[in-house]
Amino acid sequence: MRNSLLRGASALLCLSGGVLAPCAGRAEAQAAPAPAPAKAANDSLTLFGITLYGTVDIGVAHQDHGAPPSDTYAAGLPFLLQKFNNRPITSIAPSGLSQSRIGLSAVEPIGGGVSAVAKLETGFMPTSGRLADGLESLVRSNGAPLDQQHESGDSSRAGQAFQSAAYAGLQSRTFGALTYGRQNSLILDDIQKYDPQQSSLAFSPIGYSGVAGGAGDTETSRLDQALKYAVRYRFVRLAAMHQFERTNGLPGGSDQVGIGGDYAGLSLDAAYAHVSDAVSAASLTAAQAAAAPGTLAGTISDNTAWTLQGRYAFKTVKLYAGYEHIELANPARPIARGADTIGGYQLSTVSNTAYAHHKIQQFAWVGARLALTPRLDLSAAYYRNSQNSYKGNGCSDRSATSCSGAHNEASLVAAYRLTRHFDVYAGLNYSSAHGGMASGYLSTEALSQMGGVRFSF
Repeated sequence: MRNSLLRGASALLCLSGGVLAPCAGRAEAQAAPAPAPAKAANDSLTLFGITLYGTVDIGVAHQDHGAPPSDTYAAGLPFLLQKFNNRPITSIAPSGLSQSRIGLSAVEPIGGGVSAVAKLETGFMPTSGRLADGLESLVRSNGAPLDQQHESGDSSRAGQAFQSAAYAGLQSRTFGALTYGRQNSLILDDIQKYDPQQSSLAFSPIGYSGVAGGAGDTETSRLDQALKYAVRYRFVRLAAMHQFERTNGLPGGSDQVGIGGDYAGLSLDAAYAHVSDAVSAASLTAAQAAAAPGTLAGTISDNTAWTLQGRYAFKTVKLYAGYEHIELANPARPIARGADTIGGYQLSTVSNTAYAHHKIQQFAWVGARLALTPRLDLSAAYYRNSQNSYKGNGCSDRSATSCSGAHNEASLVAAYRLTRHFDVYAGLNYSSAHGGMASGYLSTEALSQMGGVRFSF
């Protein structure tokens, strides 16, 4: 994705973590007479402060335990082990390194060091041309036996016209940025900076699924009707976010705060989030689907999460680490059957009592990126997602999804930049499930390999 937004006579504004800020300045002139250094090409599609940008990412993947691909679920294939992974699959796969997307961003100076800013962005499936829609993939799996299901999963991308972002606001170099609309959660903003695999759908479980970014449920990794404020003073960053309660759908609102900073090669960020009436959507059983076709099941919870993430860079190496603690509780305000979740999908089956014993979920990851040459990057990462036993009996086996358990994932990727806009990549990913987090699974481990190309403009 191209971050360049506007080149003026003496400055360039770039988009980073939802905030526009000056990019690094040009090199100072040498004291001795010498030819001026060549300037980096500015080939962004910018006119009158409006930039068109996008990414198309597509490749071929093989899984020793997989499932047929989806033409609506963003990842395309189940790179993170799912219940229905069961047989070898070789397939064209979308968006391996990053979500294929297209967007418009705008910056318009209005005086006094203040600019109006806006962004519209959506994710699409390069394999089908459709907008990414996780909930549609769940509807298609309604009533199907596990061994006959295609790739599917809940998502914040539910076929909306602008599912990635749709916001506008004001930006000041001194006073920060205030924006309103559909925006990333603060935790997702941090994950996109501190994931060693850069939120890859094929090689990172916290990229594949938005559960970590959504403070416990993937649908809330991006929030509608959200007001976000972010400011930087010297090496310290502060941010706050409030999602207003929706009048005709779920979730029921969120409050989040974040703090971070940079010193030398070290960067750290911490965030806290609370989400009311968060939704985890799922496919229906055959009987449920016959009674209410085209609808979904939903588990409702009030979620509280906090994270600490960091990165240290020296020479050609970057080291990453992160931790997130999530607590899911029964909702203070139960939701009735028939409520709509994101994308206008109806929940015909609703559970408000899944977490009488609170579910504690913990994500942890470490990794590294190495610039082996100016064009070749290598990255390696390990991720762990674990849960407590919230059934109430302390179980740790596969007898129930509420028993304690864990998902583990390790990945290795090589990416080579052929040009400023064109990458080729290849990598492998190993995923395994244990205890309650493997309950009902057809397979408990999977190895995936993918190679692909990515074009960004």
